[in-house]
Amino acid sequence: MRFTPTPLAGAYLIDVEPVADDRGLFARTWCRREMEARGLDAGLVQCSVSFNKKRGTLRGMHFQASPDEEIKIVRCTRGAVHDVVLDLRAGSPTFGRWFAADLTADNRSALYVPAGMAHGFQTLVDNAEVLYQMSEFHRPESARGVRWNDPAFAIAWPSVAKRTMSQRDRSYPDFHPAETQA
Repeated sequence: MRFTPTPLAGAYLIDVEPVADDRGLFARTWCRREMEARGLDAGLVQCSVSFNKKRGTLRGMHFQASPDEEIKIVRCTRGAVHDVVLDLRAGSPTFGRWFAADLTADNRSALYVPAGMAHGFQTLVDNAEVLYQMSEFHRPESARGVRWNDPAFAIAWPSVAKRTMSQRDRSYPDFHPAETQA
């Protein structure tokens, strides 16, 4: 596995190192030893999948508030998504900055999202599927988000003719730092 630091402190793009032959390929997608060797939390308690029917589906920007903050490892297992992480950690040198990468079933890349960062994605094709590995159990009472188009962050999303989103994701209020800690 190759770990490439992103411009956001503590967030990494993780690429597989496939061993290929005439049958296809084999590659590790997660390894506790390699995570721990880089000082990354390797304790996972839950995996989830998000299936998205239409190109232009946007989910995010989500996070869990303290004390239920979670680390995520996000990988696209079918299709392609434009994946975004946003640093909401008070005191972080990259607070308020975002990073995006295209995760696809073909490139097999994953994104390591530290606790305290918001995460979201927009599908680039129909029938895209995203796998999440998480360090904490989902707790609805701790679920928070910031609006996908909040001017405080100016995230550059791919242009689409029709964007599909939940009403909740469309209606988060303007960002106020104190709300990320609640």
